[in-house]
Amino acid sequence: MTFHGIYPSTVLPMRADFSPDWEAYAVHTSHCVMRPGIRGVLINGHAGENYVISRAEKARAVEVTRATVDASRLVVAGVNAESSLEAAEEAKDAQAAGADAIMVFLPNAFALAQTTAMAVLHHRIIADAVPGIPLFLFQAHHAAGRMGFTPETMAELLKIEAVVGIKEGGWEVDGYDALRRQVKRLRPDVAVCASGDEHLLACMVHGSDGSLVSLADLMPDEIVALDAAVRANDLPAARALHERLEPLAEAIYGAPPGGRATARLKWCLREMGIIPDATVRPPQPPVDEADAAALRAALKASGL
Repeated sequence: MTFHGIYPSTVLPMRADFSPDWEAYAVHTSHCVMRPGIRGVLINGHAGENYVISRAEKARAVEVTRATVDASRLVVAGVNAESSLEAAEEAKDAQAAGADAIMVFLPNAFALAQTTAMAVLHHRIIADAVPGIPLFLFQAHHAAGRMGFTPETMAELLKIEAVVGIKEGGWEVDGYDALRRQVKRLRPDVAVCASGDEHLLACMVHGSDGSLVSLADLMPDEIVALDAAVRANDLPAARALHERLEPLAEAIYGAPPGGRATARLKWCLREMGIIPDATVRPPQPPVDEADAAALRAALKASGL
């Protein structure tokens, strides 16, 4: 159960010139991670703009995180590159900088075409590059083309001994439960973590070993409490927490257009006074006035 639990998936604050603000990053990380019930942190994930930050910046993020959180918190570092060889180098950097585990994000090209052989080769090259370090798989959004793993591909990936967990980001509750059942049948030691911010309650009721979610950047205590309430079979308490979480989850992740979560998260963190600037790197534009009004209303509805 080492890797079970709740992990905020952090953003990388930036200045107006698009350079990382490492001091703000440390403050943000400490704010959402150094709390009771938080197991660790996922860095360099999609919320951390891992598709537009450099290899050196990803390595620096691991260093700053390791210096910010204490040894009781696990650091899971994402790697994301179109080349399996480049992803393997990112994994080596993360291991050297103090990461406790690696999360493998798939090349964006997999959205157009993916085979089981491609997925296994990508993960095995990374695993072989960092022997001894645990790996998390990432199950992609159901609308991300062919990026999501089929049951056949998942069965082959579970044969990789280093795999210890899965961030299930498929964003479809029935698909989540099918994957959970398959993993518990084939590799019961692997943690299946419900990570669809808009439907955490539903997935947790089916069964979950934790969550790696960016909504915990804003509401970490509530997500820890939701997880605890479901485990205690306290459905009234869980539903009450869901009602607090849902307005913000819908405004950040559910409102069109898709793919705007990081910009919205940064805007909320700035509005809450946790980070000084909401800048995101192009091609993502900043939050517009209509989005800002919706987010401000959601912050109020969620009690923030």
